[in-house]
Amino acid sequence: MNNATKQQQKLRINEALYAIHRDLSYAWTAEPLAAQAAYSTHHFHRVFKAVTGENLNTYIRRTRLERAANMLIFHADLSATEIAQRCGFLSSSNFTDRFKAWFGETPTRWRDGGYRDFEAQIAQQHDDAELSEQLRKARSKALPRVLMQRREPVRVAYVRHQGYDRSISYAWQRLQEWVEQEGLAWDAEQMIGLYHSNPNIVPLAQCRYVACISVPDTTWRRQDIGIMTIPGGLHAQVHIEGYYGELLPVLHQLFYEWLPGSAYKMALTPAFACYQRNQFLTTDERFELDLCLPVKTV
Repeated sequence: MNNATKQQQKLRINEALYAIHRDLSYAWTAEPLAAQAAYSTHHFHRVFKAVTGENLNTYIRRTRLERAANMLIFHADLSATEIAQRCGFLSSSNFTDRFKAWFGETPTRWRDGGYRDFEAQIAQQHDDAELSEQLRKARSKALPRVLMQRREPVRVAYVRHQGYDRSISYAWQRLQEWVEQEGLAWDAEQMIGLYHSNPNIVPLAQCRYVACISVPDTTWRRQDIGIMTIPGGLHAQVHIEGYYGELLPVLHQLFYEWLPGSAYKMALTPAFACYQRNQFLTTDERFELDLCLPVKTV
């Protein structure tokens, strides 16, 4: 298979992934997603697994369960039944069975503190010793000042990546190549990194990251690069500077220390970093960024 074909497959599967992540409560089947990607249903299943490494049902179920696990921890205002519905499970019993099979705990036990045992197991699975050590040090550092900011929606070009490690640099390099080909000014646009996964409950190698660069309305998807809009709204925001490995502990503190004691609830869109200096594109691996957590008041 030539490179152009692979790029086209990634681009078209991106359309399906964007639809899935935009509305996990929807009862997704292959037919509408295949239509979204402009494939026959049979061909869609084959290409989806080739691009994502998972079959469609496994991908959707895992994504729903990971979101539900986070909501059970950070949304005490919602019942397990409400969370199940918002994450696309058809019944409470189906949700409980699926959740226990994946995480080893019932949703109720997970919410009551069972997630801490699971997090300890995940910490042992992290195969990046440097990042693991930074995560262990998370509680020893003070969280930077949190400001509440209302942000505007941002239209971006993006590259999906699996793994919270130095390999993220490949996604950024691919995005830079594409920007040059499109004749855009890299330095004039905003670099944004979306953190789809909570590394406390997902092994670092399996965490999902999305490298994004803001683009004008006249720029459209091409090759393997997708186009989407990052929603605006209220965000808890901290400005931080540091080196590779020092960002995830701050994300941990924002979720596990600041959020539970605040007057806000986590929104359903991922946290993200707005880079002024990107550690994945600098030889000294230094970053300067605003870490943003989408929140809501009710």
